[in-house]
Amino acid sequence: MAEITNRNVLIWLSSLNLTNKIIGNIINQVPQLAELWYWPTKDIYSLKNIKTEIKDKLIQYRNDDYYKRLFELLEKHNIDTITIYDKDYPDNLYYIYDSPKVLYKKGNLIEDDNLAIAIVGSRKATSYGKWATEKFVEELVDLGVTIISGLALGIDSIAHRKALENNGRTIAILGNGLDIVYPKRNRDLYEKIPNNGAIISEFFLGTQPLPYNFPQRNRIISGLSLGVIVIEAKEKSGSLITAHHALEQGKEVFALPGNINSIFSRGTNKLIKDGAKLIMDVDDIIEEIHELQDKVKKRDEVGLDCSQFSPSEIKVLEALKEGPIHTDKIVISTGIDISTVNSILTILELKGVIKNIGGSIFTLSS
Repeated sequence: MAEITNRNVLIWLSSLNLTNKIIGNIINQVPQLAELWYWPTKDIYSLKNIKTEIKDKLIQYRNDDYYKRLFELLEKHNIDTITIYDKDYPDNLYYIYDSPKVLYKKGNLIEDDNLAIAIVGSRKATSYGKWATEKFVEELVDLGVTIISGLALGIDSIAHRKALENNGRTIAILGNGLDIVYPKRNRDLYEKIPNNGAIISEFFLGTQPLPYNFPQRNRIISGLSLGVIVIEAKEKSGSLITAHHALEQGKEVFALPGNINSIFSRGTNKLIKDGAKLIMDVDDIIEEIHELQDKVKKRDEVGLDCSQFSPSEIKVLEALKEGPIHTDKIVISTGIDISTVNSILTILELKGVIKNIGGSIFTLSS
């Protein structure tokens, strides 16, 4: 049986589907949480501001058999846990309001994930929304940014998928237990994301994707991010809840402008009207995120040894320093004919200096 520690008792409380606030209330009254396991029944019933049915549940499931099965179940499903007692608990979550006490995880979080941007939006993405999502994901991944979203259909799925296609990292925050794939159509993403990122939930195994879980999970999406991009959203949508969490947490909020006649742009246009930053390209995001500015500065300082390239190759490389760029724009920027540009791009790609990220768009290799 797992050792009785503050950390493991916290996971036990989480498994009882107690709210984050109730668990916080218990911790305030029992700072050494492991002691709760040994408390007399009368002391548990003396806990303040805890409903009697919750106290009954604590007594009912405070037994070795349940405790043992709990940790066996997590192991069976290959679920890792991160708690507020752990050194690897994400720093940018620790100080947000109502920070989650326990996170269940598949995959890995790494230090580079501190440089993360959330991208959220409508479940019914338009072609415009899809194009914009893919554009910003490609540009952000090229800067080494981790993409965070909620694994929902529409914009969320497009953001996760495009990040993986560009060999970028992505993190999905769920509103249900990690043993449940929701929506079912995203099973492929559910299985792929842990290979280059993580799937995370604060909800214990078996928790169904109930509507009231999603506004709660949205504070984690914004909390893990340096900023939130809202691509498309109706006037009342979960994406706007994520944006409001971001504002409360002191994070940057970006919104994609859209057609005033489109119901899927009313939410984003209203965000812009209320002060969110209108975005047209990745530079609009970099301007507001100091960590991204530092990243770009370091990348530009690296430079290239020009002695190994021909004058024409140097011209193409100079064009690529501006970020991901389409072949046609390279032709315009350099004044070199398309046939020669294509040959130069092939040579530079073979040298490992640049890479094709799809759609005739090239970028410097990081």
